[in-house]
Amino acid sequence: MHIIKMFNLPLQARFVAAPLILIAFCFAIQYFNLIALFEYDRALILQGELWRLVTGHFAHSNINHLLLNCAGVFLIWALHGEYRETLGYFTQLIILSILCSIGLFLFYPDTHRYVGLSGILHGVIILGAIKDCQLGMRSGFVLFFGVWLKIAFEQFQGPDADIGHLINARVAIEAHLLGALAGSFYLAVWLIQYLKKRRI
Repeated sequence: MHIIKMFNLPLQARFVAAPLILIAFCFAIQYFNLIALFEYDRALILQGELWRLVTGHFAHSNINHLLLNCAGVFLIWALHGEYRETLGYFTQLIILSILCSIGLFLFYPDTHRYVGLSGILHGVIILGAIKDCQLGMRSGFVLFFGVWLKIAFEQFQGPDADIGHLINARVAIEAHLLGALAGSFYLAVWLIQYLKKRRI
């Protein structure tokens, strides 16, 4: 089902604009070398630079890191692009960014710096899988549990050294976990609302 959907791409402007703006913004940060201004930096956040809780996810360690994450943006758009118009897309990204960064700040104090979209992309794909499930698509369950199996493997195995070498940074598997947890939080909210409606 997901393969069929990928060949029926959501090419309408209301679905395409947000991923393109996101990619352009990330490239601008890289091109103008604004990483130091935007990155998640625990020490500077403690000094009051709270914007980094959001913007750190849009900076990248190098061009390879950026291209890998842009491929993820494209893949998620191909799978679930029709689920999010521009405002909803950026609202999701900002909420996931804040939740992921707060998780890093509270539970991973040894993570002093972080950059990259991969954490929140795990949240976005989880949200898409949940929407698939709500629409009765069995492939949504496969995708949901597939992402969680990947994350469980990462937590057990540790960061991928080859990808770390490619992006010139340690793969932040804790951000992947937190992003997926943030996305899955929506499932808990939806289930609570669903159960309340069933009681009425």
